[in-house]
Order: sequence, then C-alpha cells, then structure tokens
Amino acid sequence: MTKIDIFSGFLGAGKTTLIRKLIAEAYQGEKLVLIENEFGEIAIDGGFLKDAGVEITEMNSGCICCTLVGDFTRALGQVMEQFRPDRILIEPSGVGKLSDVAKAVERVEGAHIGAKVTVVDAGKCKMYMRNFGEFFNDQVASADLIVLSRTDTASEEKVRAAAELLKGLNPDAGLITTPWDKLEGRMIREAMDQNGLRAEMERLEHEHHHHEEDEEHEHHHHHDGEECDDPECECHHHHDHDEDEEHEHHHHHHDGEECDDPECECHHHHDHDGDEEHEHHHHHHHADEVFASWGQETPRKYSEAELREILGELSNAVEYGIVLRAKGFVDASDGDWLYFDYVPGETDIRRGAAAVTGRFCVIGSHIHEEALKELFKIG
Repeated sequence: MTKIDIFSGFLGAGKTTLIRKLIAEAYQGEKLVLIENEFGEIAIDGGFLKDAGVEITEMNSGCICCTLVGDFTRALGQVMEQFRPDRILIEPSGVGKLSDVAKAVERVEGAHIGAKVTVVDAGKCKMYMRNFGEFFNDQVASADLIVLSRTDTASEEKVRAAAELLKGLNPDAGLITTPWDKLEGRMIREAMDQNGLRAEMERLEHEHHHHEEDEEHEHHHHHDGEECDDPECECHHHHDHDEDEEHEHHHHHHDGEECDDPECECHHHHDHDGDEEHEHHHHHHHADEVFASWGQETPRKYSEAELREILGELSNAVEYGIVLRAKGFVDASDGDWLYFDYVPGETDIRRGAAAVTGRFCVIGSHIHEEALKELFKIG
C-alpha cells in the first residue's frame, strides 16, 4: 500500500508553501512523489522541488477532479509502479473539489489515503465561501484537517470568525490556527496522521455498522420475490417529504441569507425547467464551467514598478473579470528576474534566477483575455 496525502485549498491559499515546509521538516528519509495539477495551460510551480530530489508528475491540461479524473487514476497507478514511493503528495488545482479527488484516488489499487488536508486563507474565508461555495465548501467539508494560513497577518477577529465558519461546515475536522512559523513541520504531520487515522476509523466503523444493518434487514425482511403485506415492514414507510428535505439541504445559502451577489455562481444557469432540475445542475458544476485561466509565455521585460502597477490593476478594474490568482516569472529590465504571486488584495514580488522564458498565468471567473493582453502589453 502507498500512502497518499492530499493537500487541497482554494486559489492562493498556500498549499505549495505548506508542502515545502513538510518536505523540509516532516518527510525526511521518505521517498516522495509530488503530483501537481494546475488549472490552466501554463505550468508555473513545476520544478520547485526538483532540487530536493522529489520526482514530479505534472498534469496541466485540466482539473484533476473533472476532465482529468480518468487520466489521473491511470497516471497515479503508473507513478506508484514506476517510482514505488513511500508516500505520494497530491496538490490538486485550487478550484478542484476535494471529494472528487479523493474518489479518484480510492479507485487506484494499492493507494491508501493518509490525510486529506485543506489550507484556508483566514482573511478570505468568508468571501470565498459566499462567492464560490460549491468548490470552497467541498474542500472544507471533505477534509480531515483544516490548516488556516496567514493567521499571522489576519486580525484576531477574522481568525476567530473563519474558525467558526469552518467548524460550521466541518465540525469533525482538526483545525490548525497557529502561524506556521511558530510550528515545526512534524507537529503538522502529527495532526495530519491523527486526524486522518480518526477519519479512517470512523469510515470503517460506519461501513461495519451499515453492513450489520443490511444483514439484519435481509434476515428479517426477506420477501422471496413476493409483495410484502406486513404493515410494520419498513418497505411501507414512504417519506413524501424526502424531496423537500433534499432541496433544503442543498439550497445555496450564504451565512444564513439568500445570495444577492450577481457574480456568485449560484446565479448561473437559470434556464432549467423546475427547481429540482435547477438544483441538480447548480451543485454539480465542473471547475471549467465556473472558472477560466489565461496563460502566456513572453520574452518581454518588465520593471518591478511596472509589474506592481499591472497587478494592482487586477484588483481595481472590473474589465479583466474576477481575477482570483495570478502568478509567474518575467525578465526584469535591470537584469534580474521577477517572480510574482497575486491574490485579491495581496501582491508578492521577489527576485530570482533566470528562466528559459517569461511565463505567467491568470485564473478567475469571467476572464477577459483581450483586456488582459492589453494590460500585460502582450501582442
């Protein structure tokens, strides 16, 4: 059996940073393979662990949890056979559903999920929950362990509010709120192992319980192919309210209120006949129905001031769409290279070594490519 740890988290939450910390501080001595999945055509993160001796499999032509589910399961089996690692780390796309990723892993013979970890930006938790709940909430609800990021920069009130919202979605998951620089990687791994094992034991106990119930039902209520005439038999207990309960359970609420955000995905797809059909379609979107990406390779040089101004425009102007993440590296006009990461309200630009060519990717909803080309002065 190969242990699989899955690191989920919405765009820009800090999954890669957490994985780096764990590899440096918690996974020493293990033969590791990292499987990444970028949403979009341009791979940005691909090589950051090669110096650590980690084999990397990149899949960049779609989302691991939807269009690449079949390819992913085959690739995972091939990785297990070729490298025979002690542990595989899977970093799905930030817009992937953790439940779908876990199901894909479970279909691979010999794969065993160790822990499902979801990284959540403490300062953006409420906003993502309101606007992209179908994807964000699934990542939270499916996790064994939730790790809050940026708790060192978020206010204490925001951290407490985020913790309450997350516990409301998943009261059984472990929760880490301490800033990462105050924690050793082994402490996070211990929390992963503890919560992953607890979830596995609960799952096995749940399956065992249902198996016993099925046997009991089979023993007492076997009808030998005839119509049952026992009024006490549960096969006569029809629940006419099931459909209403299902509708209420899956209805798209935002902090107890009906959503009034015109950009929220709950306002998409209004042409279905009937509420039931609308509900079915609304809550089974693929990532590529809601999110889009635009990537570019370019030899163009940018000054640091110019790049900072461009990234600032992504927050201030609506003509580019709803930009949730931008990252990449470009040749600087002074001889260095600039590596950048952007999430709404936060920009990080740092200097690094030269790359083969400049490359960047923008991810969001309702992305306007022509406007972005003008902004980045491409073409």
